[in-house]
Amino acid sequence: MMNLLSHLSYVTITSPDVDASVKFYEEHVGLTVVDRIDGVVYLRCWGDYYRYSVVVAPGDEPSLKTMAWRTSSPEALEEAAKRIEAAGVEGEWFNGNTIGRAYRFVGPWGHSMTLHWDVEHHRAEPQMASIFPDRPEKRSRVAGAPRQLDHVTIAASDVDAFAAWYHEVLGFRIMAKTILDEAPISVFSVLTTNEKSHDLGVVLDGSTRGGRINHYAFWVDTREELLIAADVLMENGYPIEYGPSIHGIGEQTFLYYREPSSLRIELNTGGYRNYVPDWEANTWKPSLGSSNLYRNSAMPMSMTESFPAADGPSATEEGVPDEIKDALLNPYAVQGRG
Repeated sequence: MMNLLSHLSYVTITSPDVDASVKFYEEHVGLTVVDRIDGVVYLRCWGDYYRYSVVVAPGDEPSLKTMAWRTSSPEALEEAAKRIEAAGVEGEWFNGNTIGRAYRFVGPWGHSMTLHWDVEHHRAEPQMASIFPDRPEKRSRVAGAPRQLDHVTIAASDVDAFAAWYHEVLGFRIMAKTILDEAPISVFSVLTTNEKSHDLGVVLDGSTRGGRINHYAFWVDTREELLIAADVLMENGYPIEYGPSIHGIGEQTFLYYREPSSLRIELNTGGYRNYVPDWEANTWKPSLGSSNLYRNSAMPMSMTESFPAADGPSATEEGVPDEIKDALLNPYAVQGRG
């Protein structure tokens, strides 16, 4: 199959208070506003090669409005649209801000995805141009500011089926998954379009609401920058939800925190690169350290919150909360059919 997608290019999130979210991204994360169009704000990391990577739109609750991937060629964009529609999903063509002709669809589990080839490459103003030719602009003055967008992790009611659909239709490589120690139930999986351990993750959703997001992630160059970012956030009144530590799956150093809308953000660095074309996904269990490589700390249960709020929590690579575990292990007893 033609290599359809190259990498995650941007995410569009919603916030009940766009100004508060944007102020946070500018002052405490180190992003830069590049456009404001009809109440929607476009931001970029200092190392992004395109015009923007995070879009904040008005909304009644925090959510993922769309996640965007750049295709590998104009032909790949056309082929991807054909494959999606052949799989029974109907999308739409539109002209996006600085991305030209693009294709947007809602996948089987309710997540909007935007595919595009055309893109406006970032060209820094002279005063912001880096002395290093390969950098799109100078490093941010905010301590621990991310270089670029890294990945997005969504929530879906069937982890294996979600991974299989995006693999079969769009060519995502399935890199690893986590099953419960108690039963062979998949609670987490990671997929990628390139050599990264993942640019798309999926956690098991225990709610009946489709299209939810668990978090999205930025990348910093070094572990030291990640630790500095943790310090800066905490000293400015933004607590760390989980970490810093190292994930078993992917082997990235991570920390999680929240933006003002309550949406979760991950900051990560390190990890491995995988170029194996016939890679077979490995299976982890929480007891093997799928979430915490060192197996020496417990993930807070707040991490099972996905967005928008719904009638049930999501799982994580560490497992599932008790309130949905019983339903997973013995659904008949919970539903009164046994």
